[in-house]
Amino acid sequence: MRIFAAVEKLKDIKAVVFDADDTLWDCQTFFDDVEREYCRLLAPFAPAAEVSAALFRTEEANMPLLGYGCKAFVLSLIESAVSLSGGRVDGRAIGELLRLGKRLLELPATPLPGVEETLARLYEEGRYRLAVFTKGELLDQQNKLRRSRLEKYFQHVEIVSDKTERAFLSLCRRLRLAPGSVLMVGNSLKSDAAPALAAGAWAAHIPFHATWQLERTADFDHPRLLRLGSFGELPGLLRD
Repeated sequence: MRIFAAVEKLKDIKAVVFDADDTLWDCQTFFDDVEREYCRLLAPFAPAAEVSAALFRTEEANMPLLGYGCKAFVLSLIESAVSLSGGRVDGRAIGELLRLGKRLLELPATPLPGVEETLARLYEEGRYRLAVFTKGELLDQQNKLRRSRLEKYFQHVEIVSDKTERAFLSLCRRLRLAPGSVLMVGNSLKSDAAPALAAGAWAAHIPFHATWQLERTADFDHPRLLRLGSFGELPGLLRD
């Protein structure tokens, strides 16, 4: 465990806030599987690398209008397929893309190793308010939380269109806590750690093996940024 913060100040933490996708359960792996199938489906029109690059450009361009989540991803799949094929992609292929998208809407949201045990421990200790702060499409994120069977551990759940400093400050106001008494836990330095740190909160980064291109960013250090090797290390960090 690498810690760059003054751990003594963690004694002031009153709430621990968790990202959802790729922090509480696996999500990106399923998107990567769909993208591989997508590349095979469009193989008659372009090599896999070109298909992936075109898809990412479409996702990035659509972000201001469609935001994050499965539904936005499926619309980008279809738009990119039509563009890349010059309009030659047929109804059968479009139907297959819709099937792939619906599969993402039903991913199991099985808690990652150590997640449920850690949440149960923190919940039973009762020292901290536990919350979820995640971005994406409302119904999809609500359904994943329900399927994960983790919702019973959280006193507050907030799903936003994007994680920004402003959104994090709004979360703190709703929790009625100063940012300095909040710890944000997540797998993304870009969308979990950076907004929380900018708002004056603490952040704990737990890396995940798969990262979406739009979430990739240069590594950085910060006096309130903590590094964990696994989710199960969190209770020990808070006790130290």
